[in-house]
Amino acid sequence: MALPYRGRCACGQVSYEASAAPYRMVNCHCRDCQRASGSGYAALCAFNKDHIVLKGEVRYHRSISDRGMAIDRGFCPTCGSPMVIRPQAQPDAFYVFAASLDDPALHKPTANIWTKSAHPWDHMDPALPRLETTTPPAPPSR
Repeated sequence: MALPYRGRCACGQVSYEASAAPYRMVNCHCRDCQRASGSGYAALCAFNKDHIVLKGEVRYHRSISDRGMAIDRGFCPTCGSPMVIRPQAQPDAFYVFAASLDDPALHKPTANIWTKSAHPWDHMDPALPRLETTTPPAPPSR
């Protein structure tokens, strides 16, 4: 894997760098991710929060997940690009939107999650597992 992982918003005001590879990569089809991404799903890379350095001002919007937990979604206040997610259910996790990676080809999803919310027009990779919901794995130890 190429290290470090780097990414930025559309205008470049917000950027990040990860010093370790993500511990999980998924395509999330929950309604909240659909709304946040403006698409059928959000392609996400999960990092341990201690492995990410975020630069620039990020604004957060809090929503409540289907599991009843808070999710803070960060975006660039200038261009509106969705950038990061801080899930209350995983306090050591920091998710980035794969589209924000400088090299989005680094995103290698291992599963489609929350597929119970997926739309009929959303054609998923048949080689990937489809999970109706998900229980997120804990980030690896620091």
